[in-house]
Amino acid sequence: MPLFEISDQQLIAVEQSNFPSEKVLQELIEANLEIVFNSRLVASEFSTGSQHGGRIDTLALSEDNNPIIIEYKKVESSELITQSLFYLHWLKDHRGDFEMAVQKALGSDTPVDWSDIRVICIAPDYRKYDLHAVQVMGANLELWKYRLYENSTLHLEEVLQPTAVASVKKGVEERGAESYTLEDHLRGKPDNIHSLTLELHEKILALDSAMEAAPKKLYIAYRISQNIVCLEIQQKQVLLFVKLDPKQLWPLPENARDVTNIGHYGTGDLEIRVRTSEDVEQAMPYIEMAYKKVGG
Repeated sequence: MPLFEISDQQLIAVEQSNFPSEKVLQELIEANLEIVFNSRLVASEFSTGSQHGGRIDTLALSEDNNPIIIEYKKVESSELITQSLFYLHWLKDHRGDFEMAVQKALGSDTPVDWSDIRVICIAPDYRKYDLHAVQVMGANLELWKYRLYENSTLHLEEVLQPTAVASVKKGVEERGAESYTLEDHLRGKPDNIHSLTLELHEKILALDSAMEAAPKKLYIAYRISQNIVCLEIQQKQVLLFVKLDPKQLWPLPENARDVTNIGHYGTGDLEIRVRTSEDVEQAMPYIEMAYKKVGG
């Protein structure tokens, strides 16, 4: 992925670089977890105990209160995949250890949602055999590729999302590792709400090939590195919670409001009520704006 600097209508290639060690890469991501993945640091170099003899590079908690494991390599390595899978299974069997670490780092009243565990691998590249193996296994891994450039620019790109299993029902996609699906949220809803939801679903996913639908118990999050918009599907409308500051968008449309200080499901402080296809078209520019703001 070449990078060019523009100077007097000339394109000047920026040379690639790399981190002196994995630790430097890890420290940079941990110091910017909120910016990159909108998550909170729980622990660095978290020990899995003497019996398992491992250390998880980074443990974090997502904006949806889901556990996150992040592992790093500064070179191509199949070990990154196997190591991450090992830590994923360890974490599933040691929920209490993680919850204690969360309470210590973020406070005793911090909830943990175990319906989804994000496992993020960050490396400069991946062997095609490793990519194929992860797809065949259906492993719940996010593979991110990075490039560091001499002008101190870091590029992050997701090259493989957690495996999705296609459903024949209404074109819905289900991720095998999750407890909830889009179909769950549509069950029992009127036909017009089905149509509006699927219209939104398709338009949001079309913004970027890396966009992922992540159904939760009470809403559906659409994210790349972090949530961009969340959908709460109701009987008479679909509520959108867009990751924008409503105070910077005044005046708001009639079907929108600032919910910064109002309790709501999902993440995002701009609420938009969708009841018609016209509402969908009016909402999409705000969703695109949020997508661009988080680095899309």
